[in-house]
Amino acid sequence: MIGIHGLTGNRLQLRYYAEKFSPEYRVITMDVRGRGNSDDGETNSSIFEHAKDVEGLIEALEIENPILMGYSMGAFVATIVASRNKNIQKVILLDGAATMSEHQRPIVEPSLGRLSKHFESKEEYVQQVGDSYEGLGITKGPKLTEVLEYEIEDHGDYWENKASESTIRKDWESFWEFDVEEYAPTITVPVLLVQCSGGIGKNPPLFLPEHYKRTIAAIKDIEVVISDSNHYTMVFENREEINAAISALLKR
Repeated sequence: MIGIHGLTGNRLQLRYYAEKFSPEYRVITMDVRGRGNSDDGETNSSIFEHAKDVEGLIEALEIENPILMGYSMGAFVATIVASRNKNIQKVILLDGAATMSEHQRPIVEPSLGRLSKHFESKEEYVQQVGDSYEGLGITKGPKLTEVLEYEIEDHGDYWENKASESTIRKDWESFWEFDVEEYAPTITVPVLLVQCSGGIGKNPPLFLPEHYKRTIAAIKDIEVVISDSNHYTMVFENREEINAAISALLKR
């Protein structure tokens, strides 16, 4: 099972799911290029380039019949990979691979500025960013702290997120280049789509039901589950209803 994280995340973002399913499956969660401890993002960074990297990972590790689990940006990437790799066994889309609109911009873009912000210490970063996550409905705890500490690095006289804001913005813009009808029709394996219905702080859900109409129509074998989590609590909390839906897919 290969886990692909979200736009500003890293491999630890999918830790709850990795811990849940690792007793039965070999679970690999990766830092996509430009995040965490991976190499810097390419000048042409996009979801399409990340898909090539996932394909390279599968080839390099000689993984047979992988299950793809993509969260947010990772769901877009997983859809692209599954559309052109016939050995993929199943696909799990965690609130992503939708049709984009101007609805998403005011929800996501205000948070991207933190990537270029300088902090005096790691502790200051963890405190401030943790507070912002708390405003999104996420309860602070050791696992959130570990994620935040992993994504920050020391530059000598300041601390800064490892990810480049310019790289993240390139990836973000590439969401609008994704045409689900270009990729989904060639996916023949079972697909689970988990939609989040919960609001994000004072904002509505990141993806509304209408943003998934084309995705659902284009994928031949798709099951849709609605979770009352929001786009962030679905990965920063242990969501039993999502675990159950994934387990049911894996048993098919």
